[in-house]
Amino acid sequence: MSDKYVTVDSAGPRPHRRRVFVGRRSLAVVYCALAFVGLPAAARAATPPPLRAAHAAVASDHAAASQAGLSRLRAGGNAVDAACAAALALGVVHPFASGLGGGGFAVVYIAKERKTYALDFRERAPAAIQPEMFLRDGKADPALSREGGLAVAVPGEVRGLSDLVRRWGRLPFARCVEPAEKLARDGFPISWRLVEAQRSLERRSPATDASFARVFVDPTLREGERWRRPDLAATLHELRTGGADAFYRGPIAAAIVKAVRAAGGVMTADDLRTYAAVERTPLATTYRGLRVLGMPPPSSGGTVLIETLGILAARYPDGAALTKLGRNSAAYLHVLAEAFKHGFADRARFLGDPDFVSIDVAHLTDPAYHRALAARITDGGVLPLDRYGTPDAHPADHRDGGTTHLAVIDAEGNAVSLTTTINLGFGAKLVAGQTGVLLNDEMDDFALQPGTPNAFGLIGNAQNAVAPRKRPLSSMTPTIVLDGEGVRMVVGAAGGPMIISSTVQVLLDVVDWKLDAQAAVAAARIHHQWFPEFLQVEGDIPRDVVEGLQRRGQITRVLSRIGTANVIVRGDGVLEAGAEPRSPSTPAGF
Repeated sequence: MSDKYVTVDSAGPRPHRRRVFVGRRSLAVVYCALAFVGLPAAARAATPPPLRAAHAAVASDHAAASQAGLSRLRAGGNAVDAACAAALALGVVHPFASGLGGGGFAVVYIAKERKTYALDFRERAPAAIQPEMFLRDGKADPALSREGGLAVAVPGEVRGLSDLVRRWGRLPFARCVEPAEKLARDGFPISWRLVEAQRSLERRSPATDASFARVFVDPTLREGERWRRPDLAATLHELRTGGADAFYRGPIAAAIVKAVRAAGGVMTADDLRTYAAVERTPLATTYRGLRVLGMPPPSSGGTVLIETLGILAARYPDGAALTKLGRNSAAYLHVLAEAFKHGFADRARFLGDPDFVSIDVAHLTDPAYHRALAARITDGGVLPLDRYGTPDAHPADHRDGGTTHLAVIDAEGNAVSLTTTINLGFGAKLVAGQTGVLLNDEMDDFALQPGTPNAFGLIGNAQNAVAPRKRPLSSMTPTIVLDGEGVRMVVGAAGGPMIISSTVQVLLDVVDWKLDAQAAVAAARIHHQWFPEFLQVEGDIPRDVVEGLQRRGQITRVLSRIGTANVIVRGDGVLEAGAEPRSPSTPAGF
């Protein structure tokens, strides 16, 4: 029996067929899943099993990207090399979510050092940017931060991925670029998510950027068909031969600056030339005896995740009282929603770029503070808006953002949790000339004015105000969980602020509710971000549970999809990787 692809059906909010790459050790498990799919609906109320791999696994939102990562492991690379290759491949196959024109964060665990690192390659505002550029008649104009030149922040992805490999990888950066270049040159099967994203463009007004329209506005795209991106292949070839500097200097950089300035932006060649990724200290907490490590600001993900877990740990110290509530019961989801509201309230009030503003992260992640917040939660009601988090600061219909997450664990126990983004779907709707590079609209993640919502309904204050060379606050939540033997879980998500709530719920489903990786990513989710005052619930949440939440004071709204997560869990001598049914997530392993 040889390594191969097999096709299985996924149930969930968006049923689809997925191709899973498995090594010979895992193939029998997938054939069991195929038999399981053939059972009557009543007999398959549970989810199919996760992909199980004996040595290494890559979990991402496209089969080609997971396979790109796996190919670097087979070529002698480690988890860092695999993550770099998978991230670059995702930018090719899912351009609406990520790519060379974006940026992100990575949390990295190096087994031989038993140490965790965090790398910030978040986009940065151009040096010439000014807050008033986003105002019209004294009021914030959201359109200016979402499309066109002013919306574009200096991309960090290429520098960040190159630095990841240089610091902690084993292969040359060029070897990590190879799979993405091949996909762009030779083509790849179009996923249903790409078709869905492309169809959303058809419902919009005509694209103003001719290069963008030429590449992406194509009503003939069909799921499963092969699509090629020759312009991007040429750019990736330049990166493979010239390294990251080929992106930040020379013709590619000149094309980016020309496109941004022609569309009304202020980016310069110096902005690109001086961009640098920043190594930061991971945030850490203990939950149910496990060590949880996440991304610090300018990501808000680690802070809000730790605050939420801390509130639950304070309210239910041994976990048994929590599980007595029942998974996805109204009582449990109400408390979880209230914990989210505390965390998101503090996000709006206090978080920003730590290189520009002072942030008391120690207070926000202090178990004593979490105990005080937990004491405010009542079983039968909600609080006034200003009673969530720490008050006395300006308070600060969701869409699935242009973001993607991937997880890797290799045979040596190294691990990477990496989230990368271009912000909204297809970013600023701006392509840099003939490079194939789709540029981000990350400036919308700043608070353009205190209390003015961004595209995700998030609000903030001066902590996250626009400033030259500043990094905007993010919701990306790459997370690694350790136990006494090493990595227990690698988890993260995509979906704007729903990244945080999705990551927390997958983690809780594994740790507290003892679900396997597949069941954890498939489980129905909720989301609350404090403002606006709506509890979002997926349609799979039973009606009686929703009514129970409403009786407790929650104002509910039903969404078809809350976040898209990718997770790998180590246990019982094997790695488990879940295939997220809300996306074409397709893990690979051997």
